Amino acid sequence: MIGESVRTALKQDGHAVDWLRDGNAADVSLRNEEFDIVLLDLGLPGKDGLDVLRALRARRNPVPVIVLTARDALHERVAGLDAGADDYLVKPFELEELTARMRAIVRRRGGHGEPVIEAGEIRLDQAKREVTRAGEPVILSAREYAVLEALMLRPGAILSRAQLEDRLYGWGDAVESNAVSVYIHQLRRKLGADVIHTVRGVGYYVGRSGSRR
Repeated sequence: MIGESVRTALKQDGHAVDWLRDGNAADVSLRNEEFDIVLLDLGLPGKDGLDVLRALRARRNPVPVIVLTARDALHERVAGLDAGADDYLVKPFELEELTARMRAIVRRRGGHGEPVIEAGEIRLDQAKREVTRAGEPVILSAREYAVLEALMLRPGAILSRAQLEDRLYGWGDAVESNAVSVYIHQLRRKLGADVIHTVRGVGYYVGRSGSRR
């Protein structure tokens, strides 16, 4: 029930979510796939979540990990953090707090302490999930926001269509062949044609002129 609630809430926020319910399957996936962040339950069947975490860090995989668990004893929290978790959240928890912790960890991983990203006249506030252009609010869909955030978090870096699709779709989701192009077109219409640049046959990027506060 908790897993389904978390997945539903994150997808509504525009995240692509892959949900695994077995420790062995999670271990295999983490060996072969790249993720922006991992939400890891410790009480997994097949392989304990703590063992999954230790194996992940033994491979020097730096992906951020938030442990979600009912194990609330001090020594268990310490064990999780010492095994390489970036944060530890005890059940039951509020989804609003979980998503705030996710945003904070992803920001720190990218070297950004503050939640505001700017590129020219465009200002994206990750904490409020708001975008403005020249001070005026711009209404974006969850997936439009996800594409813009991915590009603005890495100014100057070219993100391929496949990389952006990974931000939009989880396993089992039907991927529309032209979805990224559609979202890029909609963002340009709302933000201006010069905000997102295309490198033909490679991908898209936002210029390095943006600053962070």
